[in-house]
Amino acid sequence: MTSYRADQVGEQVREEIMSIIRRDLKDPRIGFVSITAVRMSPDLRQARVRVSVLGNPEEKKASIAGLVSAKGVIRHELGRRLQNLKFSPDLRFELDPSIEYSVRIAELLKEVLPPVAATEDEGGAPGVGSARPGASRGDVPPAEAGAPGSGSARPGASRGDVPPAQGGAP
Repeated sequence: MTSYRADQVGEQVREEIMSIIRRDLKDPRIGFVSITAVRMSPDLRQARVRVSVLGNPEEKKASIAGLVSAKGVIRHELGRRLQNLKFSPDLRFELDPSIEYSVRIAELLKEVLPPVAATEDEGGAPGVGSARPGASRGDVPPAEAGAPGSGSARPGASRGDVPPAQGGAP
């Protein structure tokens, strides 16, 4: 179990590493990477950096190798940017397959579940869904229907219903 401070520092380290990768690293091996999580040790001296890489297995290995070779630069920048830490954490990069797993699950669900789309007979325009399945504009009770285009929060209010305190001349 990690402490609240370790979690907070881990999130801050994650944001800074992403910023460093985007702006400072010029290694062509590092492709499209996302830092999914950073787990800090209780003494905040070590950080396990979970990295998700988009691409084939060779690109993933190359991206991890690029990050490992740039570990010194990243660690130096972290030490410079994070003034609240006494020590710059030692970084250990790990491949995180969770994003690929969720994409695969989404693809499988698309195959199994039928597509949901609104049609004209459901009251919406073609290709446009509504807040409630089967709801149409005629389903709104007249008391809740306000003036068209008024955008007022009060049911039945119109543009002329301005309270006296706000209705004064500018």
